Amino acid sequence: MTEVQASWPQGTECVARYNFRGTTQYDLPFNKGDILTIIFATKDPNWYKAKNSAGQEGTIPVNYVQKREGVKSEGKLSLMPWFHGKISREQAEQLLTPPETGLFLVRESTNYPGDYTLCVSCEGKVEHYHIVYKDGKLTIDAEEYFDNLMQLVEVRRRNKWGFCVDALHIHNILSCDITGGWALNREELKLQHSIGKGEFGDVMLGDYRGSKVAVKCIKHDATAQAFVAEASVMTQLRHNNLVQLLGVILEEKGSLFIVTEYMAKGSLVDYLRSRGRTVLNAHSLLKFSLDVCAAMEYLEANNFVHRDLAARNVLVSDDNIAKVSDFGMTKEACSTQDTAKLPIKWTSPEALRDKLFSTKSDVWSFGVLLWEIYSFGRLPYPKIPLKDVVPRVEKGYRMEAPDGCPDVVYDVMKLCWSLNAFVRPTFHMLKERLQNIEH
Repeated sequence: MTEVQASWPQGTECVARYNFRGTTQYDLPFNKGDILTIIFATKDPNWYKAKNSAGQEGTIPVNYVQKREGVKSEGKLSLMPWFHGKISREQAEQLLTPPETGLFLVRESTNYPGDYTLCVSCEGKVEHYHIVYKDGKLTIDAEEYFDNLMQLVEVRRRNKWGFCVDALHIHNILSCDITGGWALNREELKLQHSIGKGEFGDVMLGDYRGSKVAVKCIKHDATAQAFVAEASVMTQLRHNNLVQLLGVILEEKGSLFIVTEYMAKGSLVDYLRSRGRTVLNAHSLLKFSLDVCAAMEYLEANNFVHRDLAARNVLVSDDNIAKVSDFGMTKEACSTQDTAKLPIKWTSPEALRDKLFSTKSDVWSFGVLLWEIYSFGRLPYPKIPLKDVVPRVEKGYRMEAPDGCPDVVYDVMKLCWSLNAFVRPTFHMLKERLQNIEH
């Protein structure tokens, strides 16, 4: 799930996070790292009119850029022997070889254009720390803040860096992204048996203060950043049709736990397949559709993009309420450069082709989810090889209506599947259409 940037005034400078080729003649193509200047906001909150350094103008997708506030004006940086500008992670490690504890350099971040990365040799290996820009200050651990890079480096160097320990590294990641108010007492959590596999590890049934809970567990630092990013998103969201975060636990030995409400009836796709037409009537299917749409309308209104909306990522409570879950597809959790991780059959063409995610790409996925609901959990694009799905869709192919699906619902699916993202309805509009069906 990705947070869409807030509204930016004219003249705001932003940095391109990814390459963008443009999808129409009105778009402004750019490359990762380019500096763009906002001209005005369009009617669609996911797009801005902007110009590049050459003066060329066009529309740009907001999810591809970030505000240039992370790039402080530090003209003296080039004079600093420790500043190496735009070099890769691998080049930084080569420069710090052989690794001598305490050796360091600062580079421009490749994963977060406009930000910096501190690279420090520590006990035979090189640690890479994302320098976070927050409230006009720079920080690594969300505890100590600095006005500029030179101040950060000088203070940290005097303190012998102070964070070259793996356990502390995990703790720093956590403290940067999760507020202390979400911390739970590990002694009050009793883990029981596994109930599934998640994006980052096992999902366990647990008991917290006498209530059943679901617990996502991770024990490996390699995916800690992505795991914590998911929890960070969840702390900002509260809606009856979103799986609710109860808290986070960080153990001294490095294990991380995300504790959420327990959804007794499991994933929607399994629920649909196991009950089928004999149990679920038209009202039940429409109710699930409205539940998911209400959750997505809330995300849309709060400028979040889910990226991985599918029936497998919707859970069903004991009282048959459908709730959207799995907020792991954040920019930290899944680099948009890695299209191999994207669910091909649920992802919009522009997201697959240009890595362009927006609420409108979520709308495309919602159309596929509707098809899943009304087919009682069938795999989308049946009998079509995975490699052929995208070419056929871009040539105009659309799935037929599931057996017994009302025409009015199939019409909603087709609206969601417009190749032109601008033409797709908003989730607010979709909810109104579905509510009209109900009446």
